[in-house]
Amino acid sequence: MKKIGLAWQILIGLVLGIIIGAIFYGNPGIGKYLQPIGDIFLRLIKMIVIPIVISSIIVGVSSVGNGKNLGKLGGKTILYFEIVTTIAILVGLLVANVFQPGKGINMHSIHKVDIGSYVDTAKNVESHGFADTIVNIVPKNIFEAFINGDMLAIIFFSVLFGLGVAAIGEKGKPVLAFFQGTAETMFYVTNLVMKFAPFGVFALIGVTVSTFGLESLIPLGKLVITVYLTMIGFILIVLGGIAKLVGVNIFHLLRLLKDELILGYSTASSEAVLPKIMEKMEKFGCPKSITSFVIPTGYSFNLDGSTLYQALAAIFIAQMYGIHLSFTQQLSLVLVLMVTSKGIAGVPGVSFVVLLATLGTVGIPIEGLAFIAGIDRILDMARTVVNVVGNSLGAIVISKWEGQFKQNKDILKS
Repeated sequence: MKKIGLAWQILIGLVLGIIIGAIFYGNPGIGKYLQPIGDIFLRLIKMIVIPIVISSIIVGVSSVGNGKNLGKLGGKTILYFEIVTTIAILVGLLVANVFQPGKGINMHSIHKVDIGSYVDTAKNVESHGFADTIVNIVPKNIFEAFINGDMLAIIFFSVLFGLGVAAIGEKGKPVLAFFQGTAETMFYVTNLVMKFAPFGVFALIGVTVSTFGLESLIPLGKLVITVYLTMIGFILIVLGGIAKLVGVNIFHLLRLLKDELILGYSTASSEAVLPKIMEKMEKFGCPKSITSFVIPTGYSFNLDGSTLYQALAAIFIAQMYGIHLSFTQQLSLVLVLMVTSKGIAGVPGVSFVVLLATLGTVGIPIEGLAFIAGIDRILDMARTVVNVVGNSLGAIVISKWEGQFKQNKDILKS
């Protein structure tokens, strides 16, 4: 196993998981054995993410120097994220209107899945406007934010703490040294956890396939193909175009991130690869002060794949019900998605939650989500890949914008 790279190990786990899941399709017993393995891996990831984010941001922000410099960095980051996610929404709407994947779908041939577990969460999202999102960035209790995995609140606290460490000068050096040591230690722990990744991927995919079966894709095959081709096109054309503008080859970036892309795809979790992306982008040439701020922030604000899918899926459901959405209604959908998709990355089934909170605003039956819930895991895997590439590229763009990107081409040879 030592001679086989991590990417190949994860790929082998993915293929074996699909085979085992297909063999034991419909057998609930297989899930009892595989689910704990997958859960342990995801728990290991969740265990290391918050300590890495906190320590990395504090170290990175303290090196920025002052609040003015950080404010400029934050402003550029949010502006870039908002532009790219808006483009993603528009691409999703364009593809759905041109190719009409929901037209002619026989709803009676599709197995409906219970989506009740998402409804209460969606109601909370619906009740929170843009102002509430801004207010909730400020934690009322930082330990509560740690427990709930509230990433925006954690980032806010870590930024302020980092500025405080920088402001007190010499007195802050012992504190800074502690968090530098913490960050390096947690990255070491991350490498240990990644050794378990092939087993986690094997279990998670095995459970998914054994539960829903590959034949569940057939009635919604047009949607799956449309989503996957659109995601690939978005990476190559939109993100590839942005990469070219800043002097980076998108294929070099994809090669650099191959391990993380396979892992993110297999687990359908951006969180699973967050620590490794931060580490690799720093090695690629982005300064720590930027990677430690931009990538965790992108985890909540730059969900390109998710917003693209949400727009496409909303139109798909409307087409499936034979509902025509006017230009004004689709514009309203864009505006609602721009607000509701921010700051809830840690919510399980985030794209479903956002869609539930959004569909009703333009007159689309939320019950339509029950028809695509069964294949959401397959679609989520594609969304995750786009999110990972988008956030990684975001760190490069902001580094270039700040004039601090020094590309290390040697890392591509390793």
